[in-house]
Amino acid sequence: MQIFGNEISKKDYNKACKSQKKWIKKFGDDREPGYHLSLVDNEVITGPLGVKNIVINENATDDSGFKTQLPEKPIIIGNIRMGFGHYRISMAMASAAHSLGYTPLWLDLNSFPQTTCTKIISAQNDLYSLGSRLSQKHPLFNKLVWEPMNYEGFKKLSYNVGDQKNAELMTSVFKDIPKDTPLIGTHVWPSQAAVHAGMTKVVNAIPDNWPMALHLSEGALHTVQTYNTYYGYRSLHGFRGKEVLKPIPKNDIVYTGHYIDDELVRNIEDDCAKRIDRATNGKPVRFLLTIGGAGAQGEFFAKIIKALLPYVNQKKACIYVNCGDYSSVWELLKKSIPELNNDGLCHTHFNDWKSECEFSEKALSYTDDFSSNGIHVFCNKDIFGAVYITNLLMRATDILITKPSELAFYPVPKLFIRRVGGHEMWGAIHSAEIGDGTQECETPEYACSMIEMIMNDPSIIENMCNCIIRNKKDGIYDGAYNAVKLAAAR
Repeated sequence: MQIFGNEISKKDYNKACKSQKKWIKKFGDDREPGYHLSLVDNEVITGPLGVKNIVINENATDDSGFKTQLPEKPIIIGNIRMGFGHYRISMAMASAAHSLGYTPLWLDLNSFPQTTCTKIISAQNDLYSLGSRLSQKHPLFNKLVWEPMNYEGFKKLSYNVGDQKNAELMTSVFKDIPKDTPLIGTHVWPSQAAVHAGMTKVVNAIPDNWPMALHLSEGALHTVQTYNTYYGYRSLHGFRGKEVLKPIPKNDIVYTGHYIDDELVRNIEDDCAKRIDRATNGKPVRFLLTIGGAGAQGEFFAKIIKALLPYVNQKKACIYVNCGDYSSVWELLKKSIPELNNDGLCHTHFNDWKSECEFSEKALSYTDDFSSNGIHVFCNKDIFGAVYITNLLMRATDILITKPSELAFYPVPKLFIRRVGGHEMWGAIHSAEIGDGTQECETPEYACSMIEMIMNDPSIIENMCNCIIRNKKDGIYDGAYNAVKLAAAR
């Protein structure tokens, strides 16, 4: 076996085959006869993004004709739910596709409980979520296990062999899909599975800013968000220690820029003008805190909220907290911060998507003081609402407080807290270098000192906004548009 012309040892290949057999023994093999599909609306993102969900149709037959359900200009967004990151990148691709006249078809390989594919992904997702949480609670585990695995383990070329063999078991849901339908994979497994299923127009949208063999999908066109990743992947530098490997052919990888939603890119100048106005004219500074899908870093965020409380009480700051779909995180925050039990100070927006959308619209348009004062907490059982509310609030936010993962690439001023995995470090580095975010604040004390600096120096927000406007002119945030165009043109 070879990966981009580089020989894989028999030992590594046999290990990958053994892994595949283990999954088959545990979850079965449903590649034959496969599954029939249908399209349905999505309650949250069909309206704004034109998305249709791909679902399994258990009543269909070979003659039912999934092809006849396809819109005139379809583009499949292949993803998995693993945390929030890959869903968020998928929404960016869907938004860009919609703006360019395509109908995005949402294919989540982790959404079909009856399939071998979903069972494998769910099992691995559970392990990754557990590791993320443990890494935040136990520094020794983080230092000896989690950081090395995310930083060096996933980088090894041999790691990709196992993923490729496992992805062969994820092809059953591609049976009904015409092979020439454009597909963008926002996680490597949908991309690999599509290639194994014979799809011919596959784009593998690589996240992060740290090259790893984990993300390779030979047979697809690889897109990257930064030049650091372009040269790292192109040369496969460090993918087998110090050995110099054969490079990825230039026609197999493209720098596109950051994967960002159309509505965010299109409104950069207006949104930044409002941020500068709030920062320089004494209006409450709005902080958006995003707690990821794994629910990690709750204690870190609790300390940040405590540091912001005096400014909130003085009406100098306002806090938006997105707990995602983890109401348990909110309960933990209330136990850590008694002030959050004050209904006059803290307002919850839970599981009411219409109300959440109305709030975000008012926050963006300055139509009331409610959205500029106090603390507003969001939680939604629906995963799409849990992810997309951050997108809606982002435009009305002055500072996004987040770990340096996929949100590191978004055009909003950012304060980065401690990473979850070594690969995320490079997201903060890239953001700081292009001027739209801080360096990574590894400790709550460092993060709180940055908050104090921002509150006492409005020019920090103004400078970041000016960098964002300049970056837009340079095309840095055009990655989603470019990925869609590349997929359609293959």
